[in-house]
Amino acid sequence: MIQPFRFSPADRAPLRIGILLDSAKLSGFFAKIIEDIQESNFAAIKLLVFRKRPADSSPKPQPRSRAGALAHRLLTPTLRKRVLYDAYLRFDKQMKPAHHPLDTVDCSAWLAGIENLEIEPIGKKFVHRFPLEALEQIRASDLDVILRFGFNILAGEILTAARYGVWSYHHGDNDFYRGGPPHFWELCERAPLSGVILQVLTEELDGGLVLCKSLFTTEQTSSVSRNRYVPYWGSTDLVIRKLNELHQFGWDYVRQKSVPPASYQGKRKIYRTPTNLEMVRWMGPVILKKAIKHPFRKKTVQHWKIAVRVGHQPLFDSPDPGLDGFRWLEPPPDHFWADPFAFEHQDKCWAFFEDYNYQRRRAGIACAEISPEGRLINPQPCLEMEGHHFSYPHIFRHGGDIFMVPESLDSNSVDLYLCHEFPHKWRRAATLLQGRFADTTIWQHENLWWLMTTRAEPDARAGCLFLFYSEFLTGEWKFHPANPISTDIRNNRGAGRILEAEGRLIRPSQSGCPIYGYSFSFNEVTELSTQRYVEKSLRIIQPWGKLCAVHTYNRAGKIELLDGAAMTPLKNLVSNSSPRSWRQSFRMT
Repeated sequence: MIQPFRFSPADRAPLRIGILLDSAKLSGFFAKIIEDIQESNFAAIKLLVFRKRPADSSPKPQPRSRAGALAHRLLTPTLRKRVLYDAYLRFDKQMKPAHHPLDTVDCSAWLAGIENLEIEPIGKKFVHRFPLEALEQIRASDLDVILRFGFNILAGEILTAARYGVWSYHHGDNDFYRGGPPHFWELCERAPLSGVILQVLTEELDGGLVLCKSLFTTEQTSSVSRNRYVPYWGSTDLVIRKLNELHQFGWDYVRQKSVPPASYQGKRKIYRTPTNLEMVRWMGPVILKKAIKHPFRKKTVQHWKIAVRVGHQPLFDSPDPGLDGFRWLEPPPDHFWADPFAFEHQDKCWAFFEDYNYQRRRAGIACAEISPEGRLINPQPCLEMEGHHFSYPHIFRHGGDIFMVPESLDSNSVDLYLCHEFPHKWRRAATLLQGRFADTTIWQHENLWWLMTTRAEPDARAGCLFLFYSEFLTGEWKFHPANPISTDIRNNRGAGRILEAEGRLIRPSQSGCPIYGYSFSFNEVTELSTQRYVEKSLRIIQPWGKLCAVHTYNRAGKIELLDGAAMTPLKNLVSNSSPRSWRQSFRMT
């Protein structure tokens, strides 16, 4: 299940793929896409088209000394305009995360044995056209799709040389950012989202058919390398997903699922490399702000609490914000509480929740009976395991048994736990999925089991929301053809169990924009079958008061639970005293 899009069940001839390249040394981002294609059962790379450099294009000798290099930049008009941006990029290299998607990878081994051409394109400056002889050679390969991993802006007949066109990435939400550098201007303009699209190229720049789009949170940083990390890694599967759809369902289906065109809303017609003045306008205030705050900086964290409400109309059905009546519970020292789930058992209502220990930097699952007034009675740990971090304790009943599927990314699996003695004794009963998945939610509907989870590879911030179904709780889980359900950071993670209300299914989802767990929303599932999944948004609950985030909601009987976080200095949360039982220090406000 780690690479689900590499398999197509369709009994059709494999797709024939061509790739436009500048060399066999590619970014890790492109290398991952090539690996996906080569490891798939439905597509094969049949042609490589390398860009041949003109004979007079050898790089000019550069000054050897630093002083000489600086003088060269200052005396050359085209370089002088971007001297501050070049300096920024050199500084930014020091902040680049390890295993960066733009690190260079030699793909010669992956590409060995594939027919290849070397072509010198026709064109001036940024636009490339292909010679007629080269076009005839490319058409002779009978390609279904050409992927653009090199060359400049393409124009002319190369755009129609493959059956379904030339596909190309644009790292930026094309509704707001056209041009480049990728994911740089989102930082300058403090945009909440950094997008990535896969499009079919046309003569109109950024005006082609948008096959799919993914949206990620813009990092709160001044480093473009850091802001690129998640969008690049999180969008490597756009190509293999769309090729999979093309092979299974055909081009009409792919076009039907494409992103509808929207009017451009960017602040500039085309974004370009920033000038020195633009860099000063952006970095000046950033540097000044850091200089002022640096001596007074404090390590702050999102400190989570849970809240209880009794006897109110369900939050998803309230005609107004309806947030009155929630009682906030204060965790013991050195702990936060989050991800609360409500569960009814033997005429009592219980809360199961993540119990995070700041000193251990780990979390287990705790539980407590909820009194009729909304108080927690004798909260205690119920699921802990050395070396594992547990959260999101999705608890449910099937027949006479009680099960839990907690999140545990470090286990590299989604595991089902069976309760042997309620509420404190649990043992692992089955592994449902292999891989890193977050916020797994399971429910039963029309004689089938449904599982919704967020893939957290390589990072939970880059996740896709996936749906699976099975005839049995323990699997075999089948990958739903509508996947991915969401690639939008604003609703691609679960925020609680699927709620049933008057024949409706309500899916709570959480938003990671502008910060982790910022808000949650209610979405009504309007179609659910083994072939289709459709939902519509009902309402969004945003943080209020001193809260910076709210990201989980659950209900059982007359009890509602949610959580919320406030930015808090870490030193105020970590006790310097000797550890003691947190059950002895439990208090409530």
